[in-house]
Amino acid sequence: MGSTRAAKSLPLKVAAICYRRRGTAVEFLLVNTQGGNKWTFPKGSIEPRLSHSQAAEREAAEEAGALGTIEPRHFHLYISSKGVFWQPEGVQEFVVKAFLMEIHQMRRPDESNRRPTWFRPEEAKRRLAKGREVKYSSELGAVIDRAMERIQFHGELWGAYPSARNAHPTSKDPIVTAVWP
Repeated sequence: MGSTRAAKSLPLKVAAICYRRRGTAVEFLLVNTQGGNKWTFPKGSIEPRLSHSQAAEREAAEEAGALGTIEPRHFHLYISSKGVFWQPEGVQEFVVKAFLMEIHQMRRPDESNRRPTWFRPEEAKRRLAKGREVKYSSELGAVIDRAMERIQFHGELWGAYPSARNAHPTSKDPIVTAVWP
């Protein structure tokens, strides 16, 4: 899951790894970077008033207009960068906590320049790699690979227990209501 040393010495960001199922196929939702010349996952900074998964979910809504179910725990850590070496700020690296998010609904994103687009896994890896150094493109490719493993594992679980996927507790407890809308 990444280096503990790196996680402690680099700034932290969170990303929503948004996906949807199309029959037996899986597609990933990518957005343009702020400069518009690369593709990335919706990601951003953490906030003191939000959990890390809530911050990632917020980024999915703001950057991609994506609404869905996000896992409460990250499934992967990766190293990413921002900037270029020839500009005064240079390149800044950061650690990203990746949260898997199944998308159920799309709306207009708050950030209109992001152009959210769905891609099959191999095409998503190609788009994520374009214009990036090898070490960063391989990090992003590994996110797609890990996400696919997790999605396929969940699919096998839901296949074995199909009634569990839409099961909701029946209690009127306000905590249960908050967790199971």
